[in-house]
Amino acid sequence: MTIFGKLMWFFKEHKKLYILGLSFLFFTEVSQMVSPALIGHFTDVIVSRQMTMNQLFFYAGSILFFAILMYIFRYMWITHIFQGSALLEKTLRQKLFDHYLKMDTTFYQRKRTGDLMAHATNDLSAVQRVASGGVLMLVDSVVIIIFTVISMIIVVDWRLTLIGVLPLPLLAGGVWYLSPKMRRAFTASQEAFSRLSNKSQESIAGIKAIKTLGQENLDVDAFNTEVQKTIQINKKVAFIDSLFGPMATVVMTISYVVMITYGGSLVLSDTISIGQLVSFSTYLGLLVWPMFGLGQLFNVLERGNASYMRVQEILSEKSAIIEDEKGYEIVTHGDIEINIDQFEYPDDAANVLNDVSLKISAGDTLGIVGRVGSGKTTLVKLLLRQFDDYSGKITFANKDIKAYKLSAYRKAIGYVAQENFLFSTTVRDNIRFADVNKTQAEVEEAAKMAALHEDIFNFPEGYDTQVGEHGVSLSGGQKQRLAIARALIINPEILILDDALSAVDARTEKQILRTLKETRQEKTTIIVAHRISSVISANEIVVFDKGRIVERGQHDELVAQQGWYAHMYEQQQVAITFEENLSGKGDGDVGTE
Repeated sequence: MTIFGKLMWFFKEHKKLYILGLSFLFFTEVSQMVSPALIGHFTDVIVSRQMTMNQLFFYAGSILFFAILMYIFRYMWITHIFQGSALLEKTLRQKLFDHYLKMDTTFYQRKRTGDLMAHATNDLSAVQRVASGGVLMLVDSVVIIIFTVISMIIVVDWRLTLIGVLPLPLLAGGVWYLSPKMRRAFTASQEAFSRLSNKSQESIAGIKAIKTLGQENLDVDAFNTEVQKTIQINKKVAFIDSLFGPMATVVMTISYVVMITYGGSLVLSDTISIGQLVSFSTYLGLLVWPMFGLGQLFNVLERGNASYMRVQEILSEKSAIIEDEKGYEIVTHGDIEINIDQFEYPDDAANVLNDVSLKISAGDTLGIVGRVGSGKTTLVKLLLRQFDDYSGKITFANKDIKAYKLSAYRKAIGYVAQENFLFSTTVRDNIRFADVNKTQAEVEEAAKMAALHEDIFNFPEGYDTQVGEHGVSLSGGQKQRLAIARALIINPEILILDDALSAVDARTEKQILRTLKETRQEKTTIIVAHRISSVISANEIVVFDKGRIVERGQHDELVAQQGWYAHMYEQQQVAITFEENLSGKGDGDVGTE
Protein backbone atom coordinates (compact mmCIF):
# COMPACT_ATOMS: atom_id res chain seq x y z
CA MET A 1 0.00 0.00 0.00
CA THR A 2 3.04 2.27 0.16
CA ILE A 3 2.37 3.54 -3.36
CA PHE A 4 -0.83 5.21 -2.15
CA GLY A 5 1.18 7.02 0.49
CA LYS A 6 3.67 8.17 -2.13
CA LEU A 7 0.82 9.47 -4.31
CA MET A 8 -1.02 11.16 -1.44
CA TRP A 9 0.21 14.58 -2.67
CA PHE A 10 -1.82 14.05 -5.84
CA PHE A 11 -4.93 12.70 -4.10
CA LYS A 12 -4.93 15.73 -1.80
CA GLU A 13 -4.53 18.08 -4.75
CA HIS A 14 -7.56 16.54 -6.49
CA LYS A 15 -9.48 15.46 -3.38
CA LYS A 16 -12.82 16.82 -4.64
CA LEU A 17 -12.67 14.63 -7.73
CA TYR A 18 -11.82 11.51 -5.75
CA ILE A 19 -14.35 12.24 -2.96
CA LEU A 20 -17.12 12.44 -5.56
CA GLY A 21 -15.88 9.31 -7.31
CA LEU A 22 -15.63 7.30 -4.10
CA SER A 23 -19.04 8.57 -2.94
CA PHE A 24 -20.67 7.25 -6.11
CA LEU A 25 -18.75 4.01 -5.62
CA PHE A 26 -20.19 3.80 -2.10
CA PHE A 27 -23.75 4.31 -3.42
CA THR A 28 -23.09 1.62 -6.03
CA GLU A 29 -22.20 -0.94 -3.35
CA VAL A 30 -25.23 0.01 -1.25
CA SER A 31 -27.48 -0.55 -4.27
CA GLN A 32 -25.78 -3.86 -4.94
CA MET A 33 -26.54 -5.17 -1.43
CA VAL A 34 -30.34 -4.84 -1.85
CA SER A 35 -30.85 -7.36 -4.66
CA PRO A 36 -29.66 -10.50 -2.76
CA ALA A 37 -32.09 -9.68 0.08
CA LEU A 38 -34.94 -9.24 -2.41
CA ILE A 39 -34.01 -12.53 -4.10
CA GLY A 40 -34.07 -14.30 -0.69
CA HIS A 41 -37.52 -12.92 0.19
CA PHE A 42 -38.74 -13.77 -3.29
CA THR A 43 -37.52 -17.37 -2.81
CA ASP A 44 -39.35 -17.71 0.54
CA VAL A 45 -42.58 -16.45 -1.01
CA ILE A 46 -42.31 -18.98 -3.85
CA VAL A 47 -41.51 -21.83 -1.43
CA SER A 48 -44.55 -20.89 0.70
CA ARG A 49 -46.67 -20.91 -2.49
CA GLN A 50 -48.21 -17.54 -1.58
CA MET A 51 -46.95 -15.65 -4.63
CA THR A 52 -49.35 -13.12 -6.20
CA MET A 53 -48.99 -11.16 -9.43
CA ASN A 54 -48.58 -7.93 -7.45
CA GLN A 55 -45.72 -9.47 -5.46
CA LEU A 56 -44.14 -10.83 -8.65
CA PHE A 57 -44.14 -7.37 -10.26
CA PHE A 58 -42.93 -5.78 -7.02
CA TYR A 59 -39.88 -8.03 -6.69
CA ALA A 60 -39.06 -7.93 -10.41
CA GLY A 61 -39.49 -4.14 -10.56
CA SER A 62 -37.44 -3.58 -7.41
CA ILE A 63 -34.54 -5.72 -8.65
CA LEU A 64 -34.63 -3.89 -12.02
CA PHE A 65 -34.81 -0.49 -10.31
CA PHE A 66 -31.74 -1.13 -8.17
CA ALA A 67 -29.89 -2.55 -11.17
CA ILE A 68 -30.51 0.70 -13.12
CA LEU A 69 -29.58 2.78 -10.07
CA MET A 70 -26.38 0.79 -9.70
CA TYR A 71 -25.59 1.38 -13.40
CA ILE A 72 -25.97 5.16 -13.00
CA PHE A 73 -23.80 5.27 -9.89
CA ARG A 74 -21.19 3.03 -11.53
CA TYR A 75 -21.01 5.36 -14.56
CA MET A 76 -20.47 8.35 -12.28
CA TRP A 77 -17.62 6.84 -10.22
CA ILE A 78 -15.85 5.51 -13.31
CA THR A 79 -16.00 8.99 -14.88
CA HIS A 80 -14.51 10.70 -11.84
CA ILE A 81 -11.87 8.17 -10.80
CA PHE A 82 -10.52 7.56 -14.29
CA GLN A 83 -10.47 11.30 -14.91
CA GLY A 84 -8.25 11.57 -11.85
CA SER A 85 -5.89 8.89 -13.15
CA ALA A 86 -5.60 10.73 -16.47
CA LEU A 87 -4.67 13.90 -14.58
CA LEU A 88 -2.01 12.00 -12.64
CA GLU A 89 -0.48 10.66 -15.84
CA LYS A 90 -0.53 14.14 -17.37
CA THR A 91 1.07 15.66 -14.26
CA LEU A 92 3.85 13.07 -14.02
CA ARG A 93 4.48 13.09 -17.76
CA GLN A 94 4.82 16.89 -17.79
CA LYS A 95 7.03 16.82 -14.70
CA LEU A 96 9.28 14.16 -16.23
CA PHE A 97 9.48 15.94 -19.58
CA ASP A 98 10.31 19.27 -17.91
CA HIS A 99 12.97 17.45 -15.90
CA TYR A 100 14.50 16.00 -19.06
CA LEU A 101 14.72 19.49 -20.56
CA LYS A 102 16.48 20.86 -17.47
CA MET A 103 19.07 18.11 -17.13
CA ASP A 104 22.65 18.68 -18.17
CA THR A 105 24.96 16.96 -20.64
CA THR A 106 26.41 14.61 -18.03
CA PHE A 107 22.96 13.22 -17.31
CA TYR A 108 22.43 12.28 -20.96
CA GLN A 109 25.89 10.77 -21.16
CA ARG A 110 25.00 8.41 -18.31
CA LYS A 111 21.40 7.60 -19.31
CA ARG A 112 20.38 5.67 -22.39
CA THR A 113 17.63 6.97 -24.65
CA GLY A 114 15.67 3.72 -24.52
CA ASP A 115 15.74 3.76 -20.71
CA LEU A 116 14.48 7.35 -20.56
CA MET A 117 11.71 6.47 -23.02
CA ALA A 118 10.70 3.50 -20.87
CA HIS A 119 10.34 5.83 -17.86
CA ALA A 120 8.15 8.18 -19.89
CA THR A 121 5.90 5.41 -21.27
CA ASN A 122 5.76 2.05 -19.51
CA ASP A 123 6.56 3.31 -16.01
CA LEU A 124 4.10 6.20 -16.13
CA SER A 125 1.35 3.91 -17.45
CA ALA A 126 1.93 1.56 -14.51
CA VAL A 127 1.66 4.47 -12.04
CA GLN A 128 -1.44 5.75 -13.81
CA ARG A 129 -3.16 2.39 -13.29
CA VAL A 130 -2.67 2.79 -9.54
CA ALA A 131 -4.77 5.98 -9.55
CA SER A 132 -7.53 4.31 -11.57
CA GLY A 133 -7.72 0.52 -11.28
CA GLY A 134 -5.76 0.52 -8.02
CA VAL A 135 -8.11 2.94 -6.26
CA LEU A 136 -11.10 1.16 -7.74
CA MET A 137 -10.03 -2.33 -6.69
CA LEU A 138 -8.93 -1.26 -3.22
CA VAL A 139 -12.06 0.69 -2.29
CA ASP A 140 -14.44 -1.55 -4.22
CA SER A 141 -13.05 -4.74 -2.69
CA VAL A 142 -12.94 -3.43 0.88
CA VAL A 143 -16.40 -1.82 0.71
CA ILE A 144 -18.00 -4.87 -0.89
CA ILE A 145 -16.46 -7.19 1.71
CA ILE A 146 -17.60 -5.00 4.62
CA PHE A 147 -21.10 -4.39 3.24
CA THR A 148 -21.54 -8.00 2.22
CA VAL A 149 -20.52 -9.32 5.65
CA ILE A 150 -22.85 -6.84 7.39
CA SER A 151 -25.69 -7.80 5.04
CA MET A 152 -25.05 -11.51 5.72
CA ILE A 153 -25.33 -10.88 9.46
CA ILE A 154 -28.50 -8.79 9.20
CA VAL A 155 -30.33 -10.68 6.45
CA VAL A 156 -29.19 -14.26 7.19
CA ASP A 157 -27.42 -15.35 10.40
CA TRP A 158 -24.33 -14.15 12.28
CA ARG A 159 -23.10 -17.67 13.04
CA LEU A 160 -23.18 -18.77 9.41
CA THR A 161 -21.47 -15.50 8.41
CA LEU A 162 -18.70 -15.95 10.96
CA ILE A 163 -17.92 -19.48 9.87
CA GLY A 164 -18.27 -18.59 6.17
CA VAL A 165 -15.67 -15.80 6.28
CA LEU A 166 -13.16 -17.61 8.50
CA PRO A 167 -11.11 -18.83 5.50
CA LEU A 168 -10.58 -15.25 4.25
CA PRO A 169 -7.57 -14.46 6.51
CA LEU A 170 -5.71 -17.19 4.62
CA LEU A 171 -5.87 -14.88 1.62
CA ALA A 172 -4.37 -11.98 3.56
CA GLY A 173 -1.52 -14.21 4.69
CA GLY A 174 -0.82 -15.23 1.11
CA VAL A 175 -0.73 -11.59 -0.03
CA TRP A 176 1.67 -10.70 2.79
CA TYR A 177 3.99 -13.55 1.80
CA LEU A 178 3.96 -12.85 -1.95
CA SER A 179 4.14 -9.03 -1.79
CA PRO A 180 7.95 -8.53 -1.48
CA LYS A 181 8.61 -11.25 -4.06
CA MET A 182 6.25 -9.56 -6.52
CA ARG A 183 7.84 -6.15 -5.94
CA ARG A 184 11.32 -7.45 -6.75
CA ALA A 185 10.02 -9.34 -9.79
CA PHE A 186 8.21 -6.28 -11.18
CA THR A 187 11.28 -4.07 -10.66
CA ALA A 188 13.34 -6.57 -12.65
CA SER A 189 10.61 -6.67 -15.30
CA GLN A 190 10.59 -2.87 -15.74
CA GLU A 191 14.38 -2.79 -15.98
CA ALA A 192 14.27 -5.54 -18.61
CA PHE A 193 11.73 -3.52 -20.59
CA SER A 194 14.09 -0.52 -20.44
CA ARG A 195 16.98 -2.58 -21.81
CA LEU A 196 14.80 -3.98 -24.59
CA SER A 197 13.50 -0.50 -25.42
CA ASN A 198 17.04 0.83 -25.59
CA LYS A 199 18.16 -2.01 -27.85
CA SER A 200 15.21 -1.36 -30.20
CA GLN A 201 15.96 2.36 -30.30
CA GLU A 202 19.65 1.79 -31.08
CA SER A 203 18.89 -0.74 -33.82
CA ILE A 204 16.36 1.52 -35.53
CA ALA A 205 18.58 4.62 -35.24
CA GLY A 206 21.60 2.71 -36.55
CA ILE A 207 19.84 0.70 -39.25
CA LYS A 208 21.94 2.27 -42.02
CA ALA A 209 25.21 1.29 -40.36
CA ILE A 210 23.90 -2.19 -39.59
CA LYS A 211 22.86 -2.81 -43.21
CA THR A 212 25.94 -1.17 -44.69
CA LEU A 213 28.26 -3.36 -42.63
CA GLY A 214 26.15 -6.47 -43.22
CA GLN A 215 25.48 -7.02 -39.52
CA GLU A 216 21.74 -7.74 -39.79
CA ASN A 217 22.02 -11.32 -38.52
CA LEU A 218 24.29 -10.32 -35.64
CA ASP A 219 21.92 -7.54 -34.60
CA VAL A 220 18.90 -9.85 -34.83
CA ASP A 221 20.71 -12.37 -32.62
CA ALA A 222 21.54 -9.65 -30.08
CA PHE A 223 17.90 -8.49 -30.13
CA ASN A 224 16.60 -12.04 -29.70
CA THR A 225 18.95 -12.55 -26.76
CA GLU A 226 17.53 -9.44 -25.08
CA VAL A 227 13.98 -10.61 -25.83
CA GLN A 228 14.69 -14.02 -24.28
CA LYS A 229 16.08 -12.40 -21.14
CA THR A 230 12.97 -10.24 -20.87
CA ILE A 231 10.71 -13.25 -21.39
CA GLN A 232 12.47 -15.22 -18.65
CA ILE A 233 12.09 -12.33 -16.21
CA ASN A 234 8.42 -11.88 -17.10
CA LYS A 235 7.85 -15.62 -16.69
CA LYS A 236 8.91 -15.24 -13.07
CA VAL A 237 6.49 -12.31 -12.71
CA ALA A 238 3.69 -14.39 -14.24
CA PHE A 239 4.54 -17.36 -11.98
CA ILE A 240 4.29 -15.28 -8.80
CA ASP A 241 1.20 -13.46 -10.05
CA SER A 242 -0.51 -16.71 -11.03
CA LEU A 243 -0.21 -18.04 -7.46
CA PHE A 244 -2.85 -15.60 -6.25
CA GLY A 245 -5.73 -16.69 -8.51
CA PRO A 246 -5.75 -20.37 -7.44
CA MET A 247 -5.28 -19.26 -3.82
CA ALA A 248 -8.38 -17.08 -4.02
CA THR A 249 -10.30 -19.92 -5.70
CA VAL A 250 -9.37 -22.35 -2.93
CA VAL A 251 -10.40 -19.88 -0.23
CA MET A 252 -13.77 -19.23 -1.90
CA THR A 253 -14.33 -22.95 -2.42
CA ILE A 254 -13.79 -23.56 1.30
CA SER A 255 -16.33 -20.82 2.06
CA TYR A 256 -18.89 -22.45 -0.28
CA VAL A 257 -18.31 -25.86 1.34
CA VAL A 258 -18.93 -24.29 4.77
CA MET A 259 -22.08 -22.63 3.45
CA ILE A 260 -23.46 -25.87 2.01
CA THR A 261 -22.75 -28.02 5.07
CA TYR A 262 -23.34 -25.67 7.97
CA GLY A 263 -25.99 -23.60 6.18
CA GLY A 264 -27.85 -26.75 5.15
CA SER A 265 -27.91 -27.92 8.78
CA LEU A 266 -29.34 -24.55 9.86
CA VAL A 267 -32.11 -24.90 7.27
CA LEU A 268 -32.92 -28.42 8.48
CA SER A 269 -33.12 -27.17 12.06
CA ASP A 270 -35.38 -24.29 10.93
CA THR A 271 -32.85 -21.77 12.23
CA ILE A 272 -32.84 -20.06 8.81
CA SER A 273 -35.13 -20.37 5.80
CA ILE A 274 -34.26 -21.61 2.32
CA GLY A 275 -34.62 -18.02 1.10
CA GLN A 276 -32.03 -16.87 3.62
CA LEU A 277 -29.65 -19.60 2.46
CA VAL A 278 -30.21 -18.45 -1.15
CA SER A 279 -29.47 -14.85 -0.06
CA PHE A 280 -26.32 -16.05 1.73
CA SER A 281 -25.22 -17.88 -1.45
CA THR A 282 -25.80 -14.71 -3.49
CA TYR A 283 -23.87 -12.58 -1.01
CA LEU A 284 -21.06 -15.13 -1.01
CA GLY A 285 -21.02 -14.84 -4.81
CA LEU A 286 -20.54 -11.11 -4.41
CA LEU A 287 -17.32 -11.85 -2.50
CA VAL A 288 -15.81 -13.64 -5.50
CA TRP A 289 -14.94 -10.38 -7.30
CA PRO A 290 -13.32 -8.74 -4.24
CA MET A 291 -11.16 -11.82 -3.74
CA PHE A 292 -9.89 -11.74 -7.31
CA GLY A 293 -9.91 -7.94 -7.22
CA LEU A 294 -7.47 -8.04 -4.31
CA GLY A 295 -5.23 -10.23 -6.45
CA GLN A 296 -5.33 -7.74 -9.31
CA LEU A 297 -4.83 -4.90 -6.80
CA PHE A 298 -1.75 -6.68 -5.52
CA ASN A 299 -0.44 -6.84 -9.10
CA VAL A 300 -1.22 -3.20 -9.94
CA LEU A 301 0.22 -1.81 -6.69
CA GLU A 302 3.49 -3.70 -6.88
CA ARG A 303 4.01 -2.80 -10.54
CA GLY A 304 3.06 0.81 -9.83
CA ASN A 305 5.33 0.97 -6.78
CA ALA A 306 8.31 -0.36 -8.73
CA SER A 307 7.66 2.08 -11.60
CA TYR A 308 7.10 5.07 -9.32
CA MET A 309 10.42 4.44 -7.57
CA ARG A 310 12.17 4.31 -10.95
CA VAL A 311 10.55 7.59 -12.01
CA GLN A 312 11.35 9.25 -8.69
CA GLU A 313 14.95 8.13 -8.99
CA ILE A 314 15.19 10.03 -12.27
CA LEU A 315 13.35 13.09 -10.89
CA SER A 316 15.65 13.18 -7.85
CA GLU A 317 18.72 13.75 -10.01
CA LYS A 318 19.94 17.33 -10.04
CA SER A 319 21.47 19.20 -12.92
CA ALA A 320 24.96 20.54 -12.37
CA ILE A 321 23.88 23.69 -14.26
CA ILE A 322 22.28 25.91 -11.62
CA GLU A 323 20.19 28.76 -12.97
CA ASP A 324 20.10 32.05 -11.13
CA GLU A 325 16.38 32.65 -10.60
CA LYS A 326 17.06 36.38 -10.27
CA GLY A 327 19.42 36.43 -13.23
CA TYR A 328 19.41 38.89 -16.10
CA GLU A 329 16.57 38.29 -18.56
CA ILE A 330 17.98 40.46 -21.34
CA VAL A 331 21.29 39.86 -23.12
CA THR A 332 22.83 43.07 -24.39
CA HIS A 333 25.42 43.72 -27.07
CA GLY A 334 29.01 43.40 -25.85
CA ASP A 335 32.42 41.73 -25.77
CA ILE A 336 33.21 38.18 -24.70
CA GLU A 337 36.03 37.60 -22.22
CA ILE A 338 37.21 34.08 -21.44
CA ASN A 339 39.58 33.33 -18.57
CA ILE A 340 39.68 29.62 -17.79
CA ASP A 341 42.34 28.53 -15.30
CA GLN A 342 41.47 24.87 -15.64
CA PHE A 343 38.59 22.53 -16.41
CA GLU A 344 38.11 18.79 -16.24
CA TYR A 345 35.01 16.77 -17.13
CA PRO A 346 33.01 15.20 -14.28
CA ASP A 347 34.44 11.84 -13.16
CA ASP A 348 37.66 12.57 -15.04
CA ALA A 349 40.69 13.92 -13.20
CA ALA A 350 42.58 14.95 -16.36
CA ASN A 351 42.53 18.66 -17.16
CA VAL A 352 41.01 19.38 -20.57
CA LEU A 353 41.59 23.14 -20.58
CA ASN A 354 44.42 25.09 -18.92
CA ASP A 355 45.15 28.82 -18.80
CA VAL A 356 42.84 29.80 -21.66
CA SER A 357 42.46 33.59 -21.98
CA LEU A 358 40.59 35.25 -24.83
CA LYS A 359 38.84 38.51 -25.55
CA ILE A 360 36.48 38.72 -28.52
CA SER A 361 35.28 42.20 -29.29
CA ALA A 362 31.69 42.67 -30.41
CA GLY A 363 31.50 42.29 -34.15
CA ASP A 364 34.75 40.31 -34.43
CA THR A 365 35.24 36.80 -35.73
CA LEU A 366 37.36 34.33 -33.77
CA GLY A 367 38.80 31.26 -35.46
CA ILE A 368 39.70 28.21 -33.37
CA VAL A 369 41.78 25.38 -34.85
CA GLY A 370 43.88 22.53 -33.54
CA ARG A 371 44.28 18.78 -33.43
CA VAL A 372 41.40 16.44 -32.62
CA GLY A 373 40.91 16.37 -28.85
CA SER A 374 42.88 19.54 -28.24
CA GLY A 375 40.02 21.26 -26.35
CA LYS A 376 38.31 23.30 -29.09
CA THR A 377 34.81 21.87 -28.64
CA THR A 378 35.23 21.79 -24.87
CA LEU A 379 35.65 25.56 -24.87
CA VAL A 380 32.46 25.86 -26.93
CA LYS A 381 30.60 23.67 -24.39
CA LEU A 382 31.61 26.04 -21.62
CA LEU A 383 30.38 28.99 -23.67
CA LEU A 384 27.07 27.17 -24.16
CA ARG A 385 26.89 26.51 -20.40
CA GLN A 386 26.78 22.76 -20.85
CA PHE A 387 29.27 22.67 -17.97
CA ASP A 388 29.62 25.26 -15.21
CA ASP A 389 32.11 23.63 -12.88
CA TYR A 390 35.33 25.24 -14.01
CA SER A 391 37.99 27.38 -12.42
CA GLY A 392 37.83 30.82 -13.99
CA LYS A 393 35.28 33.15 -15.47
CA ILE A 394 33.50 33.79 -18.76
CA THR A 395 31.77 37.13 -19.27
CA PHE A 396 29.55 38.52 -21.97
CA ALA A 397 28.74 42.22 -22.08
CA ASN A 398 30.68 42.62 -18.80
CA LYS A 399 28.45 40.12 -16.99
CA ASP A 400 29.32 36.60 -15.92
CA ILE A 401 27.43 34.23 -18.21
CA LYS A 402 26.21 32.40 -15.07
CA ALA A 403 24.43 35.59 -14.04
CA TYR A 404 22.05 35.37 -17.00
CA LYS A 405 18.92 33.28 -16.99
CA LEU A 406 19.54 30.21 -19.12
CA SER A 407 16.57 30.87 -21.39
CA ALA A 408 17.77 34.42 -22.14
CA TYR A 409 21.43 33.53 -22.57
CA ARG A 410 20.92 30.56 -24.86
CA LYS A 411 18.48 32.50 -27.06
CA ALA A 412 21.32 34.93 -27.72
CA ILE A 413 23.46 32.13 -29.16
CA GLY A 414 23.18 30.50 -32.55
CA TYR A 415 25.01 27.18 -32.39
CA VAL A 416 25.73 24.88 -35.33
CA ALA A 417 27.57 21.60 -34.78
CA GLN A 418 29.15 19.27 -37.33
CA GLU A 419 26.28 16.82 -36.85
CA ASN A 420 22.91 18.50 -36.42
CA PHE A 421 19.54 17.15 -35.41
CA LEU A 422 16.78 17.87 -37.89
CA PHE A 423 13.11 17.30 -37.12
CA SER A 424 10.71 15.20 -39.17
CA THR A 425 8.90 18.18 -40.60
CA THR A 426 9.22 20.60 -43.50
CA VAL A 427 12.33 22.52 -44.53
CA ARG A 428 10.54 25.74 -43.57
CA ASP A 429 9.68 24.59 -40.04
CA ASN A 430 13.19 23.28 -39.47
CA ILE A 431 14.68 26.66 -40.41
CA ARG A 432 12.31 28.65 -38.21
CA PHE A 433 12.34 26.13 -35.35
CA ALA A 434 13.80 28.68 -32.91
CA ASP A 435 10.99 31.12 -33.73
CA VAL A 436 7.92 29.66 -35.42
CA ASN A 437 6.53 33.14 -36.04
CA LYS A 438 9.16 33.99 -38.63
CA THR A 439 7.67 34.84 -42.03
CA GLN A 440 8.36 33.08 -45.33
CA ALA A 441 10.46 36.07 -46.43
CA GLU A 442 12.64 35.79 -43.30
CA VAL A 443 12.98 32.02 -43.81
CA GLU A 444 14.12 32.54 -47.40
CA GLU A 445 16.57 35.27 -46.36
CA ALA A 446 18.16 32.93 -43.81
CA ALA A 447 18.36 30.16 -46.42
CA LYS A 448 20.06 32.53 -48.86
CA MET A 449 22.62 33.52 -46.22
CA ALA A 450 23.37 29.81 -45.73
CA ALA A 451 23.63 29.25 -49.51
CA LEU A 452 20.69 26.83 -49.35
CA HIS A 453 17.92 28.72 -51.12
CA GLU A 454 18.74 27.42 -54.61
CA ASP A 455 18.87 23.83 -53.36
CA ILE A 456 15.47 24.22 -51.69
CA PHE A 457 14.05 25.75 -54.88
CA ASN A 458 14.91 22.48 -56.64
CA PHE A 459 13.30 20.28 -53.97
CA PRO A 460 10.02 18.54 -55.01
CA GLU A 461 7.85 20.79 -52.80
CA GLY A 462 10.29 23.62 -52.10
CA TYR A 463 10.11 24.84 -48.53
CA ASP A 464 7.22 22.43 -47.87
CA THR A 465 9.45 19.42 -48.55
CA GLN A 466 9.56 16.94 -45.67
CA VAL A 467 13.18 16.34 -44.66
CA GLY A 468 12.44 12.94 -43.11
CA GLU A 469 13.63 11.63 -39.75
CA HIS A 470 16.99 13.19 -38.84
CA GLY A 471 16.99 14.88 -42.29
CA VAL A 472 17.43 11.55 -44.08
CA SER A 473 16.40 13.02 -47.45
CA LEU A 474 19.17 15.68 -47.39
CA SER A 475 22.87 15.45 -48.16
CA GLY A 476 25.46 16.10 -45.47
CA GLY A 477 26.16 19.60 -46.78
CA GLN A 478 22.47 20.45 -47.05
CA LYS A 479 21.94 19.40 -43.43
CA GLN A 480 24.75 21.66 -42.29
CA ARG A 481 23.53 24.60 -44.31
CA LEU A 482 19.96 24.12 -43.06
CA ALA A 483 21.30 24.17 -39.51
CA ILE A 484 23.24 27.35 -40.29
CA ALA A 485 20.06 28.95 -41.65
CA ARG A 486 18.24 27.87 -38.47
CA ALA A 487 20.87 29.65 -36.39
CA LEU A 488 21.01 32.78 -38.56
CA ILE A 489 17.26 33.37 -38.67
CA ILE A 490 17.26 34.55 -35.05
CA ASN A 491 20.17 36.95 -35.73
CA PRO A 492 22.03 35.85 -32.59
CA GLU A 493 24.45 38.02 -30.66
CA ILE A 494 26.89 35.10 -30.74
CA LEU A 495 27.13 32.68 -33.66
CA ILE A 496 29.18 29.52 -33.05
CA LEU A 497 30.05 27.27 -35.98
CA ASP A 498 31.63 24.10 -34.57
CA ASP A 499 33.16 22.47 -37.66
CA ALA A 500 29.84 23.31 -39.31
CA LEU A 501 31.27 23.73 -42.83
CA SER A 502 33.05 20.39 -43.07
CA ALA A 503 30.51 18.87 -45.48
CA VAL A 504 30.28 21.74 -47.99
CA ASP A 505 32.57 22.37 -50.93
CA ALA A 506 35.15 25.18 -51.05
CA ARG A 507 33.08 27.49 -53.26
CA THR A 508 30.00 27.23 -50.99
CA GLU A 509 32.15 27.69 -47.92
CA LYS A 510 33.56 30.95 -49.30
CA GLN A 511 30.07 32.15 -50.18
CA ILE A 512 28.76 31.50 -46.67
CA LEU A 513 31.77 33.09 -44.97
CA ARG A 514 31.54 36.14 -47.19
CA THR A 515 27.86 36.54 -46.34
CA LEU A 516 28.54 36.19 -42.62
CA LYS A 517 31.23 38.87 -42.79
CA GLU A 518 28.90 41.27 -44.58
CA THR A 519 25.80 40.69 -42.41
CA ARG A 520 27.33 40.20 -38.97
CA GLN A 521 29.61 43.22 -38.66
CA GLU A 522 28.03 44.14 -35.31
CA LYS A 523 27.68 40.56 -34.05
CA THR A 524 30.26 38.12 -32.68
CA THR A 525 31.12 34.96 -34.62
CA ILE A 526 33.20 32.01 -33.42
CA ILE A 527 34.31 29.45 -35.99
CA VAL A 528 35.80 26.15 -34.84
CA ALA A 529 37.27 24.24 -37.79
CA HIS A 530 39.70 21.65 -39.04
CA ARG A 531 39.93 23.32 -42.45
CA ILE A 532 42.11 26.39 -42.32
CA SER A 533 40.11 27.93 -45.16
CA SER A 534 37.18 28.40 -42.75
CA VAL A 535 39.09 30.77 -40.47
CA ILE A 536 41.47 32.63 -42.82
CA SER A 537 39.45 35.87 -42.65
CA ALA A 538 38.95 35.80 -38.85
CA ASN A 539 40.06 38.84 -36.83
CA GLU A 540 42.00 36.48 -34.60
CA ILE A 541 42.87 32.80 -34.87
CA VAL A 542 43.92 30.66 -31.91
CA VAL A 543 45.54 27.23 -32.12
CA PHE A 544 44.74 24.73 -29.36
CA ASP A 545 46.99 21.88 -28.29
CA LYS A 546 46.43 19.74 -25.18
CA GLY A 547 43.93 22.21 -23.78
CA ARG A 548 46.13 25.27 -24.16
CA ILE A 549 46.44 28.09 -26.68
CA VAL A 550 49.83 27.56 -28.29
CA GLU A 551 49.55 30.01 -31.21
CA ARG A 552 47.45 33.11 -31.82
CA GLY A 553 47.22 35.91 -34.36
CA GLN A 554 45.83 36.60 -37.79
CA HIS A 555 46.30 34.26 -40.75
CA ASP A 556 49.42 35.92 -42.19
CA GLU A 557 51.04 36.18 -38.76
CA LEU A 558 50.47 32.50 -38.01
CA VAL A 559 51.80 31.42 -41.40
CA ALA A 560 54.93 33.47 -40.75
CA GLN A 561 55.46 31.73 -37.39
CA GLN A 562 55.99 28.43 -39.19
CA GLY A 563 54.27 26.48 -36.40
CA TRP A 564 51.48 23.90 -36.43
CA TYR A 565 49.09 26.31 -38.17
CA ALA A 566 51.47 27.02 -41.06
CA HIS A 567 52.28 23.33 -41.46
CA MET A 568 48.59 22.38 -41.56
CA TYR A 569 47.79 25.20 -43.97
CA GLU A 570 50.46 24.02 -46.40
CA GLN A 571 49.22 20.43 -46.23
CA GLN A 572 45.64 21.47 -46.92
CA GLN A 573 46.65 23.69 -49.82
CA VAL A 574 48.50 20.77 -51.42
CA ALA A 575 45.42 18.57 -50.94
CA ILE A 576 43.13 21.19 -52.49
CA THR A 577 45.41 21.63 -55.50
CA PHE A 578 45.57 17.86 -55.97
CA GLU A 579 41.76 17.49 -55.80
CA GLU A 580 41.22 20.34 -58.27
CA ASN A 581 43.67 18.81 -60.73
CA LEU A 582 42.00 15.41 -60.30
CA SER A 583 38.35 16.37 -60.59
CA GLY A 584 38.26 19.89 -61.96
CA LYS A 585 36.56 22.82 -60.35
CA GLY A 586 34.88 21.76 -57.09
CA ASP A 587 31.13 22.01 -56.97
CA GLY A 588 28.60 20.54 -54.62
CA ASP A 589 28.51 19.15 -51.10
CA VAL A 590 31.24 17.02 -49.66
CA GLY A 591 29.65 13.70 -48.80
CA THR A 592 26.01 12.75 -48.78
CA GLU A 593 23.81 10.58 -46.65
